[in-house]
Amino acid sequence: MEKPGKIAPAKGKLGVLLPGMGAVSTTFMAGVELVRTGKSQPVGSLTQLGTIRLGKRTDKRTPRIQEFVPLSGLNDLVFAGWDIYKDNAFQSARNAGVLSFQDLQKVKPFLSTIRPMKAAFDHEYVKKLDGPNIKKGKNKYELALQIKEDIANFKKTSKVSRLVTCWCGSTEIFLKQEDVHSTPAKFVEAMKANHPAIAPSMLYAWAAITSGVPFANGAPNLTVDFPAMQELALEHNVAVCGKDFKTGQTLMKTVLAPAFKARMLGLDGWFSTNILGNRDGEVLEDPGSFKTKEESKLGALEYILQPDLYPQLYGKMHHKVRINYYPPRGDNKEGWDNIDIFGWLGYPMQIKVDFLCRDSILAAPIVLDLVLFMDLAQRAGFSGIQEWLSFYFKSPMTAPNLYPEHDLFIQLMKLKNTLRWMMGEDLITHLGQEYYD
Repeated sequence: MEKPGKIAPAKGKLGVLLPGMGAVSTTFMAGVELVRTGKSQPVGSLTQLGTIRLGKRTDKRTPRIQEFVPLSGLNDLVFAGWDIYKDNAFQSARNAGVLSFQDLQKVKPFLSTIRPMKAAFDHEYVKKLDGPNIKKGKNKYELALQIKEDIANFKKTSKVSRLVTCWCGSTEIFLKQEDVHSTPAKFVEAMKANHPAIAPSMLYAWAAITSGVPFANGAPNLTVDFPAMQELALEHNVAVCGKDFKTGQTLMKTVLAPAFKARMLGLDGWFSTNILGNRDGEVLEDPGSFKTKEESKLGALEYILQPDLYPQLYGKMHHKVRINYYPPRGDNKEGWDNIDIFGWLGYPMQIKVDFLCRDSILAAPIVLDLVLFMDLAQRAGFSGIQEWLSFYFKSPMTAPNLYPEHDLFIQLMKLKNTLRWMMGEDLITHLGQEYYD
């Protein structure tokens, strides 16, 4: 990837397109409105609260990230989305039960104006959901063209100058790459033939990318993680990234596992279970959708701990993940981990983690950061996979034959060094020998 000669300024409005207007999307939109009207704070957002060190520690140059790189302002964001239910964003947020009555009342006039466009949906890919607000078409290609038309109409009617799409929809059934995913031409033919390997999320990705719109994938679905879509992204000069927002339990894993490896502590087993009662929990009751999520959640430990390099420490680790739908919990997910580690001379120890987290509260600032960073990448002329945004994902996309980096702290260093590189600043290595010369 070439260093940008010049980053286009963030002029005009930025349209944010959200496939899936459920708990995550509405919490994100409501939060942005509360923050930009001065009624709350953007806690959890790196773009809004984070700083970046420039130069030596002794230089004392630590600007806010939003002051260092030319990000779009919150006041410039305009929202739209698709959903299988007809509820406007306020009704959907109220049904999701994430935000308090008081907070929702503050943004009711704003959210009530955001009504979902009809969704491209197929019950076969998300078996626990069904809804009336669904597009009709003779084949998947026709549905994808309707999404392209939605994108074009929104851009025209909302008078935005740029667009970003972020998938906030449900987890689809597990799909593997097939020949239909190998080239753009084969993918189009497969859409026309209603091939079962073409899931609804892929229709949104194809429509966005071929419309010149960046696409971030917040679910573990295949969606953009295959050659045809990546070729299209390069052909249309579009940035893509994914997949699966890193929010609760996996966030903890990518913090703790690097600590074990750094100290050369062994791991016998890691048992993880989750209970949640939101729409995501209901969807994951289906074994096909759970398989997709399980694959995403299982990968981090293998890549971080590298058992092939450290067989005596991690070669026999037993890693198990469970997700249980429990309606009384709502969006307040509980992630419980039992970790069996061993230390000097092989003596065993245990760690227990009980993370009583709020799923959409953790996901909403991720959506905000991805929207702003993807728009920045697009204006910088970046296209294809944006691995520097791995920080936000459970199962980060990478170039072919390149293993992903899961360590949260390495991911953050990569993200900030990419921003420094974009702006012509020296990269930070933390070597620090110059202080002792």
